[in-house]
Amino acid sequence: MTSQALTPARSRLAASYRNLTLWTLQGWLAMFFIAAGYAKLSEPMANLIDLMKWPALVSDNLVRGLGVAEILLAALILAPLVSWKHGRPLLVTAAAGLLALEMIMLAIHAVGLEGGLALTNVVLIAMTAPVLWCRARETR
Repeated sequence: MTSQALTPARSRLAASYRNLTLWTLQGWLAMFFIAAGYAKLSEPMANLIDLMKWPALVSDNLVRGLGVAEILLAALILAPLVSWKHGRPLLVTAAAGLLALEMIMLAIHAVGLEGGLALTNVVLIAMTAPVLWCRARETR
């Protein structure tokens, strides 16, 4: 079995596909967390409690604050659209924050026996982890 080195053209093509994939994941994450944050900010607490168990266990301000944090992190995950030099560190920080938030919420939903919400967090973790891993390793 022999290994072949990628030609420069193939290497650039692979990097383009990887970049396109990461931007797609970043866009999906931003859309999800902007929507989730907006719901936490705008929905009455009774509706949120019907949808999820945990808002009944914490203060309204914590739920609303979490909504603000989700919207902020979602916006920061798109920061490189404005400036790659300054936006990439913000993107990596936001991805790390979202990953931590997703893992905490996975544990909360799993303990609360909310299978659908726990599965949603598993999918979000599977989307955020490659973004964090690949963007943190990039050099430009």
